[in-house]
Amino acid sequence: MPGRYDLHTHSVYSDGTTSPAEIAAEAAALGLAGFALTDHDTVGGWDEARAVAAELGLDFLPGMEITTRHDWRSTHLLAYGFEPSAAPLGIELTRVRDSRLGRAREMVDRLSADFDIDWHAVIEQGADRTIGRPHIADALVSAGYFADRGAAFADVLHPRSRYYVPTYAIETVDAIRLVREAGGVPVLAHPAAGRQSRAVDPHAVAEFARAGLWGIELDHPENRADWLPPLAEAAARHGLVVTGASDYHGAGKPNRLGERSSRAETVEAIRALAAVPR
Repeated sequence: MPGRYDLHTHSVYSDGTTSPAEIAAEAAALGLAGFALTDHDTVGGWDEARAVAAELGLDFLPGMEITTRHDWRSTHLLAYGFEPSAAPLGIELTRVRDSRLGRAREMVDRLSADFDIDWHAVIEQGADRTIGRPHIADALVSAGYFADRGAAFADVLHPRSRYYVPTYAIETVDAIRLVREAGGVPVLAHPAAGRQSRAVDPHAVAEFARAGLWGIELDHPENRADWLPPLAEAAARHGLVVTGASDYHGAGKPNRLGERSSRAETVEAIRALAAVPR
């Protein structure tokens, strides 16, 4: 896949099951030109990904997927090439990570009344990285309660489950502005994912564009085709760049690395704006 980039991948630094080095090796084996590492709310894997990509002759774009919400609905944001030391964004990301950890502990406490799992089992799954629901799912799978992460998420980890605990998320409009202030390039992640009750509203896309949104991830394996036309129209109307990516999580999701991708021209356009282009 010459000249193609996978711009949405997750490693063990958040909820993926492979290391940044392993993602780089797989990308090279697939013939990708490069990839972005976009772990949830952390840049912990950037150095490893950057170093191994360089060894393998791959291009690397530093990124992150930020936990955001709009009208109390989960609406995640991809951020590329921002300066990690930028204080306003960094303060909010710390708040997100702290909330995620506290939320995970409370969910484990609730689950432990009916399932034989504890916090130690979840920490083992997370390997001291950014702990979240996927690591609770892995602990439940390891204990034999569910066949895989998907089954756990569809049952006890679903937002309508009595075990579920909400977590803090940055308002999407605020996150877009903070990413821009940090020299980054914001892209709306999987706005038509079938796991949501509905697609992101085109009016919300207009609001995000006014706040500084640069792109929208319309080419994503979990986007519903029947939800895409209004979003594509909104993207064209507001001059948003359409990106493609797999949302790879290793064994954590069926999504395969490189199954959706972006062109080299898209990556170069991001780099032209980014404070940290590589």
